[in-house]
Amino acid sequence: MATLVQPYSSSMPASPSSSYSRLPLSPLLPQNPFFHCPLKLPPLPSRFYSASRAQFLLYPASSVSSSPSLFLSESFNCKDFPDVGDSLVEGLINLLRLSARCDDAELVRAVHAFVLKLEEETYPSNALIAAYLKLDLFSDAYNVFRGLSYPNVESYTRLISGFSKSNREDEALKLFFQMRNSGIEPNGYSFVAILTTCIRIMDLQLGLQIHAMVIKLGYLDCVFVANALMALYSKCGYYEVVPKLFAEITQRDIVSWNTVISSAVNEFMYESAFQLFRNMQAKDALRVDYFTLSSLLSACAGSTAVMEGQQVHAHAIKIGLDTNLSVNNALIGFYTKCGTLNNVVSLFERMAVRDVITWTEMVTAYMEFGLVNLALQAFGEMPEKNSFSYNALLSGFCHNGEGLKALNLFVKMVEAQIELTDFSLTSFISASSLLADYRISKQIHGFVLKFGFGSNACVEAALLDMYTRCGRMEDARKIFSRWQLEEGSSVAWTSMICGYARNGQLNEAISLVHRSQSEGKMVMDEISSSSVLGLCGTIGCQEVGKQVHCHALKLGLLSDIGVGNAVVSMYFKCWNVDDAIKMFNHMPTTNIVSWNALIAGYLLNRLGDKALGIWSNMQKKGIKPDKVTFVLIISAYRQTNLNLVDDCRNLFDSMRTVYGIEPTSEHYASFISVLGYWGLLEEAEETISKMPFEPDASVWRALLDSCKQHKNTIIGKRTAKHILSLEPRDPSTYILVSNLYSASGIWHCSEAVRENMRDKGFRKHPAQSWIISQRKIHSFYARDRSHPHVKDIYRGLEILILECLKVGYVPDTSFVLHEVEEHQKKDFLFYHGPKLAATYGLLMTKPGKSIRIVKNILLCGDCHTFLKYVSIVTKRDIFLRDSSGVHCFSNGQCSCKDHW
Repeated sequence: MATLVQPYSSSMPASPSSSYSRLPLSPLLPQNPFFHCPLKLPPLPSRFYSASRAQFLLYPASSVSSSPSLFLSESFNCKDFPDVGDSLVEGLINLLRLSARCDDAELVRAVHAFVLKLEEETYPSNALIAAYLKLDLFSDAYNVFRGLSYPNVESYTRLISGFSKSNREDEALKLFFQMRNSGIEPNGYSFVAILTTCIRIMDLQLGLQIHAMVIKLGYLDCVFVANALMALYSKCGYYEVVPKLFAEITQRDIVSWNTVISSAVNEFMYESAFQLFRNMQAKDALRVDYFTLSSLLSACAGSTAVMEGQQVHAHAIKIGLDTNLSVNNALIGFYTKCGTLNNVVSLFERMAVRDVITWTEMVTAYMEFGLVNLALQAFGEMPEKNSFSYNALLSGFCHNGEGLKALNLFVKMVEAQIELTDFSLTSFISASSLLADYRISKQIHGFVLKFGFGSNACVEAALLDMYTRCGRMEDARKIFSRWQLEEGSSVAWTSMICGYARNGQLNEAISLVHRSQSEGKMVMDEISSSSVLGLCGTIGCQEVGKQVHCHALKLGLLSDIGVGNAVVSMYFKCWNVDDAIKMFNHMPTTNIVSWNALIAGYLLNRLGDKALGIWSNMQKKGIKPDKVTFVLIISAYRQTNLNLVDDCRNLFDSMRTVYGIEPTSEHYASFISVLGYWGLLEEAEETISKMPFEPDASVWRALLDSCKQHKNTIIGKRTAKHILSLEPRDPSTYILVSNLYSASGIWHCSEAVRENMRDKGFRKHPAQSWIISQRKIHSFYARDRSHPHVKDIYRGLEILILECLKVGYVPDTSFVLHEVEEHQKKDFLFYHGPKLAATYGLLMTKPGKSIRIVKNILLCGDCHTFLKYVSIVTKRDIFLRDSSGVHCFSNGQCSCKDHW
């Protein structure tokens, strides 16, 4: 993707303070209007030009002898030739320019040696400084500067600019302050040079002082100075200042417009970027350049504006920029997000010129489409690679869940001494988070400390997140306790809150949210607001979610698409479909994530028909689906009817042919789940056998779930073997296999699996149900007696069971997955977590008020039946969200229609 920060120096005219700066860069010819002297100078020695150079200077014929070295002789003095002094200096200046164009350090040093004999007032010092700087000979340039008795503003400016662009910012700053101390007033070019330094070191405080000086000296009307100021604020993250400054500019050029447009894109204000472009065309009628188009394509990709992106592409073709390298790179990025793989590959193959950015974009594109092998192939074919190329591959592995491959690549990067950036380290740590391996996480922590990255905020945040994902909450707390008092520690609070929720420590998570707000430790920006909203949705805490929603509205954060998507998702997960839809309809801009959130929300609340309606609406609007969209839409066919399975098959087949999206393991798992749900187990198993790549555990697990549902132990046994060979260390796999045997009454096999699991030291997270009451989460496990009101809860549940038995409830002991006596099975059933949570909710809420429960795994059949009868005897609605979606129990019926 082309960079969104355009070099503003391209708009600078030649310096008016220098007569020679107005001379053309090309060799001086007789017809040149800037040179009317009819005289000729003798040819210079051969060391002044190579065979590839033409005769490039005309010298005064009357002033020469037959000796070619006359003008280099030690006895030469301009006073001996009073009529040719100006011509000589101009000729030498053109020699210096030629040396820079031809990268000839010998030539510039020869000219330097020659002109040392001239009088200082005729000495082309600034041209020498410029020539040395262009050849990266900084010491020589500085020596010329130091030899000047009275350096002028141009001398300082050239050196400041050269140092700034060559990673010598400290020297550039010292020179600027030296210039100010000597009483020399900066000009527009000086301001651009020092602002360039501020941009490179992101020194906003100095930039603010320069801004004040610009206003004081009246240079704000200078377009290239104003452009540099806007670039400074944009680079330092103060995007809101850029349009304000832009509005104050009386004269604007294409760079001014490009800067303010790219600033809007960087702030994810895509509609503003489009409107600015329309204003540019209407007001100034400027011809767009490659940078304008690259910025607009980034906006189109970010907002999934398919039609607008295609229009930009068409405009590029119309004005002849469709062959521009930067535009083509931006187009690859756009079609990666908003097109098909065919669009991307076709564009790539038509490109006559490619660079490392092009190849890196292709690696990213293949990874985005889930084609890891093709991404690896493209990476191997790259003519050159840099750290960005490796990082693209590294993050692509993480994006596709290939944690082990990411770790192996990182090891190769270290061995090959590839530059490691913050992004490299955070991707590396994210890869270990995918594996959730305690031992690997310890090794990674040691690596980070050894190589000195431990104090980096981004890396430390990634480590904190890794610890929580590996279940190492004690280690996470240690990092958090060291970091929570530091400036800018919002990310630590956010990670810790999410970590508590991820590890089932729900009260700790909510408590930390309240503490962060009361102590003012966590700035509720777009990222933290989205994270807390996600937490509220996961827990089902609508009260806190609404507070965060109001807070985001008050701070104007709802213009951020990520925050809006988080609000939509939160309301759906908190059983509030109406507010979720209302939020979606009022979002200023949406992207494919927004539409996916809408579809997922309908599926969560078992509104599969409406989810398919959204899919139809997306097709009418021309909204391009992504991989996630197809996973969701395929899953929607579980919530419709058996007659629509053919439609599901057709959709699955059209992914590749119509939309250019290659099916991944996620898509196959979703499709297998639909077939298995409707009892088509043989077809599901056959589909797996015909997959174009090796199925992973998620695909087999989808089939095993269906086998358990339909009690098919024959296919289940074959499926279980595949899962155990792929994920021998995943405790959930053993539980699933054990439950399959238990559900089929094969108790000895079930116990053998559990015994094998215990021997290997595996343990699963226990089933947990919770309810929120009085701003506190009350969690319950099966036969849990840890609650402070346990006696009242058990007494209430016993009464509730008796009342349900009176109206027809019959305990289904087949759901007790242990070989015990019948009365013991009933005891197991009666005190499951959902029943305890429901009883506590009934005891703690007013009559007639609905009960809302969350369960972290699938609801068992007996609890499902029991809660239907509870809704009859209590005349209350009970909402329960499990891993399959939302159940709404009302008057003896469930919204899932007994299919989940």
